[in-house]
Amino acid sequence: MATIFWVEDQSHWIEKFRPVLEATAFDEAPTTVQVFKFAEAACQHIRLADAGQPPDLALLDANMNGNDAAGFSVSRALQGKWPGLPIIYLSEHSGTGIEQEAFEATGARDFIAKHQQNIESVLCWRIKAVLRSHTLSRADGQPSGDVLRSGDLSLDTATWEVYWQGTKLMNPANARRPLAPTPRKILRYLVEASPRPLTTWQIAEKLDADPERFSYANYRQHIRTLRLSFDQAMGGEGRFAELCKAGEGIVTFGDEGAYCWKPPSGKQP
Repeated sequence: MATIFWVEDQSHWIEKFRPVLEATAFDEAPTTVQVFKFAEAACQHIRLADAGQPPDLALLDANMNGNDAAGFSVSRALQGKWPGLPIIYLSEHSGTGIEQEAFEATGARDFIAKHQQNIESVLCWRIKAVLRSHTLSRADGQPSGDVLRSGDLSLDTATWEVYWQGTKLMNPANARRPLAPTPRKILRYLVEASPRPLTTWQIAEKLDADPERFSYANYRQHIRTLRLSFDQAMGGEGRFAELCKAGEGIVTFGDEGAYCWKPPSGKQP
């Protein structure tokens, strides 16, 4: 039985989606939907909940009662209680800075626009996809599915989870949160292209990003996040940064704002 933790402040959306969710057997069994209309009530419930009984998935609105950060506060509480819990945003603010922050700052698995054609079906099949991906990634805490390997690096192309020397790469700003999706995707493209470097324009194209908005500064910031995450997995102290300076790992290439992946030899700097 799948349990969905849903935070939504508008009654008409609850009335629209709740019957659909409860009628869908996401894991071939009835679905339970826990609904909270206020971020504060949701956070209080999380604080008192049994840490050993997490929901299967959280479905969050972003802006609630005029507060753009309400959904993010619930996300932080959920990840603090149950690191790795898959989170999907169901929002009226797709294509905005709210969506960007949901992915970059909270590690959301998906962001679904409420106002779109056939939204009920879209919501259900995307929840199924996230639950399936999460199930694949949980076996023994190791990658599963189609795994891209390069030396001590392994990247699961189904779940986007990355392991370095057996340690999962996490958000360098908060080790209890997963690494954001965009740096993980960039790393995959760098590994697949190795030993060729990829320029800002090439990465923007692979990410299907607007080339006028995705700049070298964006690319460089994602690379910095990746390097810090690798360093965190190695225990800190700047060891991965030293590898990069020595021409291994994620290496700066030429004058075009390009980077490339060079598998480390195994020698410590």
